[in-house]
Amino acid sequence: MINRIRIKHGLRLRVANALANFCIVIVGALCIILYLTSDNIEEAHIRQVIEVEMDHLVHRYRKHSDFYSQIGSHLKSYVVRHVDDELQIPSYYRGLNNGYHRIYYDYENIYVLVKSIDNIKYIVAYRITLHTQRLSELRTLILLSWIAVTAIAFVVGYMLAGMLVKQVTDLAERVRLLAPGDVQGAPLMKSDMDDEVAQLASALDGYQNRIRRMLQREQEFTANVSHELRTPITTILTSCELLDAEPGLSDKVRLRIKRIESATTRMGEQLQALLFLAREQALGVMEPVAIAECVNDAAEPLYPEIHRKKLKFIVNVSPDIIIPLNRQALHTALTNLLRNAIQYTDEGSIRVDYSNGNLSVTDTGMGIEPAFLPLLFERFFRGTTRVEGLGIGLPIVKRICNHYGWQINVESQVGRGTTFRITFSSQRHPERI
Repeated sequence: MINRIRIKHGLRLRVANALANFCIVIVGALCIILYLTSDNIEEAHIRQVIEVEMDHLVHRYRKHSDFYSQIGSHLKSYVVRHVDDELQIPSYYRGLNNGYHRIYYDYENIYVLVKSIDNIKYIVAYRITLHTQRLSELRTLILLSWIAVTAIAFVVGYMLAGMLVKQVTDLAERVRLLAPGDVQGAPLMKSDMDDEVAQLASALDGYQNRIRRMLQREQEFTANVSHELRTPITTILTSCELLDAEPGLSDKVRLRIKRIESATTRMGEQLQALLFLAREQALGVMEPVAIAECVNDAAEPLYPEIHRKKLKFIVNVSPDIIIPLNRQALHTALTNLLRNAIQYTDEGSIRVDYSNGNLSVTDTGMGIEPAFLPLLFERFFRGTTRVEGLGIGLPIVKRICNHYGWQINVESQVGRGTTFRITFSSQRHPERI
């Protein structure tokens, strides 16, 4: 579920980011151009105001020689006809040559235009405080507009991306609910899909069909192998029963017949476990199972090896503990755990306990190296070559536990023994007879 959401949001965010980045570049370029040219535009406007005022000043003075210029708060004009007039104007305007001048006085910028016509000096001074304030407000507005357009583009892009990827996320949800080889439902491709999504759905339909055909071939192969192997196993077991019924056989011969029968039975159990490992098919039906009885049944074929090593076998399970589960699955798991415990224990004991939904198998064997613990349930892994085996016993137990929703944990100390614990999570309150 987390991965699905991550894919969905990741694609939406990428589309939204792409649109936002596009707006950042395009709108940002326009904003930068406006930001840089606003100063030139404002300065050109100031000069235009000053030049218009200068033209009016010259025109009014020529029309009325006794004209005295008006002095406003921001725009001031002066006419200097002789030295006395020069002394009447502010000191920071005196001695200025013809042309534009920029004066900084009393924390204000003042633009001054000086023009001399017929030995008469005309001066127009303009305090640009309002222009500076307006320019600052314009630049702030440009920056805020840039940020707002980027945010709006991101939100709109995210919403549009949601509409664009909806078909993809719907398809992903339908694929997630499919079982391998499931062809009972409707095909993934629909007529109302966009071309690209329909192409993806068609590819997934084809892949699903290939998986179905592969599973069919695998099931046919394993069924044929199972049939071909079970036939000789049945023949061997039947022959052992007939031989054992013959009168006059010595005890030594009968012991050998029992060993052949035990080995053949074990071969059949391993065959069924291997088929389960390959096909994950059920090992039996759900039924009320007496745990103690199942433990004893699983241990019975192993008693000769237990006696040979002189191990103590302790079953600390109440006979009236009954749990509804798959008997053969538990029998297979216990057989592998007990056999594993016997193989790695040379002296001491093997104990089986049950308490509060936990069934544990504890031995006093060599223990397991801490570095090997994460690898125990890997197929064909063997921590040592001291004992025989293919390294598939514990993987079979793990697969059985996963299939039936049980939990299996292991605790071990080198030189002191190992405990495997199966937790029947769905059966917390076993029935008692």
